Amino acid sequence: MAAENHNLVDEIRGLGRVERNVIHRFIHRKPVARDSIAEYSSQMTFGERLADRVATFGGSWTFIGLFLGAMVIWIVINSRGAAAVDPFPYILLNLMLSCLAALQAPVIMMSQNRQAAKDRLDAQHDYEVNLKAEMEIVALHFKMDELREKQWALLMEVQNRQTELLTKLCDLHGYGDRPATS
Repeated sequence: MAAENHNLVDEIRGLGRVERNVIHRFIHRKPVARDSIAEYSSQMTFGERLADRVATFGGSWTFIGLFLGAMVIWIVINSRGAAAVDPFPYILLNLMLSCLAALQAPVIMMSQNRQAAKDRLDAQHDYEVNLKAEMEIVALHFKMDELREKQWALLMEVQNRQTELLTKLCDLHGYGDRPATS
């Protein structure tokens, strides 16, 4: 028994941090499930939250509509000849569009990187929950096997007792050693 405990301790020490944490929570009957998105979001800086909002807005139909509307207004205003700030071929507009794309691309990339980090955190959380569920299922199987073994032993004991009683009854009425007659 002591050798088995020593081997179990060695096995647990050989596990990773996540597995040891799940085993600890399993043994102490603590939940593994948690809101990993809220946990991640609470650690985000102002700049990260702002980048996510900019990326969300930049990838919306509202942005596309406003952007197309602004371009049409720019072209209409600058197509009026003498009052035009940026006459055709709209070099200033091209410069602003290039600057917008140059700024928007890294912001979107930052947001995608954070989303990938959230996805990894979710996957890690799913792994922990699945591992605990697997441990619970194994424990239930063990308990069911234990109950079945106890029931089987009890059934065998009852059957042996019935056999003894039947033998005594047969001996009492003289049915023990006589050959059966037809």
